[in-house]
Amino acid sequence: MVAIKADTQTLLDQPTENLLIKGLKSIPSEQDALQRLLYLPAVPVDISSIPLHVRLYRLMEVRDLHIPSPVERQLLQTVDLMVRSGYSYRDPRKASTWASIGGEGELMGIRLPKATASAVEGLSGVGKTEACLRSLHSLGPQVVRHESFPHLVGGLNQVVWLSVEVPASGRAIDLARALMLAWDEATGGNRFTTSLERARNDGMRSLEEFRQVAKSGFLGVLHLDEIQNLFKARPLKERQRRANVDRADLSIVEDQVLRWFLSLTNSGQIPILVSGTPDGIGALTKRFSTAQRINTAGYFKFDRFTSSHESQYRKFFLKSLERYQYVDKPIAVDDHLAEHLLALTAGVPRILIALWIAAHRISFERRRGVDLTLQDFETASHTLLAPLAPAIEAIQEGNPTKMNRYEDLITDDTSFWSEFWSTAQPNVCS
Repeated sequence: MVAIKADTQTLLDQPTENLLIKGLKSIPSEQDALQRLLYLPAVPVDISSIPLHVRLYRLMEVRDLHIPSPVERQLLQTVDLMVRSGYSYRDPRKASTWASIGGEGELMGIRLPKATASAVEGLSGVGKTEACLRSLHSLGPQVVRHESFPHLVGGLNQVVWLSVEVPASGRAIDLARALMLAWDEATGGNRFTTSLERARNDGMRSLEEFRQVAKSGFLGVLHLDEIQNLFKARPLKERQRRANVDRADLSIVEDQVLRWFLSLTNSGQIPILVSGTPDGIGALTKRFSTAQRINTAGYFKFDRFTSSHESQYRKFFLKSLERYQYVDKPIAVDDHLAEHLLALTAGVPRILIALWIAAHRISFERRRGVDLTLQDFETASHTLLAPLAPAIEAIQEGNPTKMNRYEDLITDDTSFWSEFWSTAQPNVCS
């Protein structure tokens, strides 16, 4: 949390000074965005002098390696744009802003523009959640403390962003509880203590209570991760029976949650970022009107690597990963190894890194860390990562029957939005 001190009257007298935007970092250029997203752990040196048991713990740092892709850079710039644009319509010096927060805006004929929304889609492990969180952190501090604030005594804790994982139950009361807990944790306060202590809460009433607090706290953007949890899949047997004749539709857990979610994009004044697997995003985009609401700021699809010749895979991801070898004799990442890694992981970044670490562990056990070989990767795949093999095979083959065995691999057609936003994003993000 950072603190901003300013004289309230001075702020009111300065027509171009929006206090809500003052605590944000500078507007990112394309290069700035990539730098904010990139994370490279310390590169290992003088490996031969490090005992194996110590190497193992150094090796785990590779899990934090993060190489941003062009679509992630676009996402960061879009999130920044959503927040700044949203705040530009909610200037706390304007009476219309406070009238809208208090609920009198409609009665006074004041209609603020609807909040923007954006959707992020991708298979589990492709980095969509990490990209969202890094984009949010790039905005600056999560909470900005204003010692002085227009029309308020005692200042204000401005919550710039809030990220919550939709609970597995998909129920309104559980989502409301998650939002309230996240708010109090971010602000270090106890605004929702009484509500959280109630034995029986009404889900929609609790969601509305959160929304009102979020509006008055000038929340910049709300991130709802694992959006597919709002839906439930049909039973496995039915999914497999329908796989070749029709898509395996999902059903909403509680329709009131979806109505509340959509109302945020209408009158909530709070920009929304949702992320989830193809089944969840597909379910949200079944209706054209819903699809429009959650894509007003852009649709971003995070893909797995599908070719060893992809520049993002070879020139950036593998080239960076190659530097993190904790054996005496590093292996060369050539075309053969690049192809082999794709075959063993289906090109899912999280699995690629997990296999890289697991192969090292095999080398540590069998060759005392002398070198890495192709056989180490094979052995690691068939032992330490064996439970992933059926899912990897299903992804590689694109077989609907096999993929429908896994709820988060259920596919739905979002190609329209992928094509639409591939042409629209340059104008949105630049």
